[in-house]
Amino acid sequence: MSFKTILSVVGMRQSAADIEIATTLCTELGAHLRLLVVSLEATSPVADYALATSSIWVEERQRNIEKLAAEADSLKESLKRYGISYEVESLWLDSAYADTDIGDYARYSDLVVVGPSLSGDDEELKWHTVNGALFEAMRPVLIVPDKRVPSLKPKTILLAWNSTLEASRGAREGLDIMAGAEVHITLVDPDATCGRNGEEPGADIALYLARHDINATVDRLPSAGRDISDVLNQHAIDISADLIVMGGYGHSRLRERIFGGVTRTMIKTPKLPVLMAR
Repeated sequence: MSFKTILSVVGMRQSAADIEIATTLCTELGAHLRLLVVSLEATSPVADYALATSSIWVEERQRNIEKLAAEADSLKESLKRYGISYEVESLWLDSAYADTDIGDYARYSDLVVVGPSLSGDDEELKWHTVNGALFEAMRPVLIVPDKRVPSLKPKTILLAWNSTLEASRGAREGLDIMAGAEVHITLVDPDATCGRNGEEPGADIALYLARHDINATVDRLPSAGRDISDVLNQHAIDISADLIVMGGYGHSRLRERIFGGVTRTMIKTPKLPVLMAR
């Protein structure tokens, strides 16, 4: 799909790279930027023992809200020089409801960008942003690691494929991006079964993409005992991919959190820009 509105979520300690990434993407696509500046705070005290500290908490909250508003005003001024359509909003969030609140904003955007600053001091905000976009708004996220310059008009794309609903959603969201790019449909340890991958794993999705005038190569790779995320990242580097497109959370969030998984690894430590959908 085309991306006409891009939501970039940043914390109070956002880096210049976050702003540069968001504005570059909007300039590239002629898209409108929604910049959401977030202050994430712990849940307010509610028990009886907290009454003595509640006034302190309220005062601290008010100070943070004022700092947040000042930061948003500063960013509004700095964005004027980019010559794009934009709006800047500030949001004080209770961490208990952050997924839902960010999801409310994401519903009115086509893409949610997670910049490198959220992989550092604001990692908690990173997870709330990803979960809010994927689960509360069903919107794709673009996760950008540090020192990477993303493009939504990439030359080479790795499409991670395993014939699941989530992978199909990722491919669908990436159709416009894949048009004109060199696409590598990548399967790790695929099973040739009639019910899932078919007798020739990857052939069905390659035919689907061909009907959208997207020429793709099918790469079937053995894991050789390595994590699937490691195989995907290394293959992306080997083919000089600019972007990885994939589905997210084929397993439940709880299972991913306890046992780990491809989605969690690609979100936590991406090697390249990752477009993820669910």
